[in-house]
Amino acid sequence: MRRTLTILLFLSVQSATALAADPAAGERVFRKCLACHAVGEGAQHKVGPILNGLIGRPAGNYPGYSYTDANRNSKFVWDEATLANYLKNPKAAIPGTKMEFAGLPKPGDIEDVIAYLKQFGADGKKQ
Repeated sequence: MRRTLTILLFLSVQSATALAADPAAGERVFRKCLACHAVGEGAQHKVGPILNGLIGRPAGNYPGYSYTDANRNSKFVWDEATLANYLKNPKAAIPGTKMEFAGLPKPGDIEDVIAYLKQFGADGKKQ
């Protein structure tokens, strides 16, 4: 019984955390990413690729961007869990990536950035 209650508590905390993600806060955190990435209508590649339509997209395949072999061959499909792991420590998630960003240490910041990015469809329009 105790184990069941512990599992239920864990799941409820996870659900509450997911519901607490704030796209507006994510937009503020994303400012750290703007030197290398862009989102939205008219976004252009920078040092890093455009991040429009990221969730559900295979890693290393946005047209017109030159990815490392590590990214192209990662076989990742960007879902929330994979992106959260990557944003925590990009070089550990994809050894050999050229992304120089050290990562986001706060889980709340990661969740907020993901909520922000999820708003943008492949065409750059907010959904």
